[in-house]
Amino acid sequence: MAKAAPLPTVPELIALKRDGKALTATQIEHLIDGFTRGEVADYQMSALAMAIYLRSMTPAETAALTLAMRDSGDVVKLSQARGRYVDKHSTGGVGDKVSICLAPIVAACGVRVPMVSGRGLGHTGGTLDKLESIEGFSVDMSVADFVAQVDSLGCALIGQTADIAPADKRLYALRDVTGTVESIPLITASILSKKLAEGIDALVLDVKVGRGAFMKSLDDARELARSLVRVGKLAKKKVTAILTPMESPLGRTIGNALETREALEILTGGGPRDLREITFVLGAEMIRLAGLAKAEGPARAMMASVIDNGAAARKMREIIAAQGGDARVVDEPDRLPTAPTRVKVKADRAGFVHGIHALEAGMTALGLGAGRTRADQAIDPRVGIVLHKIRGDRVAEGDVLAELHVAERKGTAPAAKRLLAAYEIKPRAPKLQPLVLDTIRR
Repeated sequence: MAKAAPLPTVPELIALKRDGKALTATQIEHLIDGFTRGEVADYQMSALAMAIYLRSMTPAETAALTLAMRDSGDVVKLSQARGRYVDKHSTGGVGDKVSICLAPIVAACGVRVPMVSGRGLGHTGGTLDKLESIEGFSVDMSVADFVAQVDSLGCALIGQTADIAPADKRLYALRDVTGTVESIPLITASILSKKLAEGIDALVLDVKVGRGAFMKSLDDARELARSLVRVGKLAKKKVTAILTPMESPLGRTIGNALETREALEILTGGGPRDLREITFVLGAEMIRLAGLAKAEGPARAMMASVIDNGAAARKMREIIAAQGGDARVVDEPDRLPTAPTRVKVKADRAGFVHGIHALEAGMTALGLGAGRTRADQAIDPRVGIVLHKIRGDRVAEGDVLAELHVAERKGTAPAAKRLLAAYEIKPRAPKLQPLVLDTIRR
């Protein structure tokens, strides 16, 4: 039997990709394995990332990279006797607190939801930071405990452990400082490697589009969505990508405790219309992929039922208690931390709100201490923004548009000015904006 040809060296593989050649699955596995074990240097992986950024990858290459990164750590083994496991992932936006209300609602409908979430960075908030505004809530859990809680309660909400897709964690840190974040293949592999490592059967992706999103244009968002769906299917998983707008913040709050409070309102039938609708759209697709409903209509009816009969709120209490938090917060949201000072932002003219620039609003909240620009920065869970006027609302000069929730009033004038400038107020009422821009299943 002929011996297999020796693999090219790491510099040769980088050069192949630099020159636009496709790498084989074996070559990609070799690179990621060496990177995980420290045999491929950071500067070499940075060079490969830049070559991928400039030359892209084929679907087969992207799938191979995704699976190699998934297999760089533990792959969770979930009991297949307990039904289908479905997760949701958002590409990130301002005011996006959907996971906090979506997970318990869908779990109350009978879907198994093993949800591994992230922290906020820059103008986008993180689910983990929001959950940690609940006193005692722990997002750190061993893989064994994670599996046990998903089996017993139908849901767990945790952060990425050191054992889940460690190659992704290291590669993302390099991409962040080498200008290679905005690469469709690298984004695809980063998202899916973590999600596939959860052991899920299906995944619903909320791909945000607009000024406050990572993908600014609809065309770019569709390209990312198609890549995620295509690679997910190559990995033999059911994947749906739903494109939703992020021109203005989602809901009426920005900031960790404020957003957690708003998400909890959804569980009892309250909350803003746009947040409720996005939650129902994504949740109905999760229920459909789990095989518990054949179409969106019956799935939405299931969600409405568990909200109305209190099952969704009960499920959230169970999840919070199991993860060490104060479950009373579901019924007593005043237990969440609150900022001591409010600063009103008033309209300087009359008209209709056409939008609130999501990036500017997010950066305003970041400046107040609601977010971080480095992974090691602390955040203040109390601070943020409450939007009293949103798109479509009529305003008179002097009306309160929003309130800044701050630790102290001193030094808040620039933030108030920036948020006021983020409001787009025009003489005529705006046209209704769709909350779903596209749905991609293949």
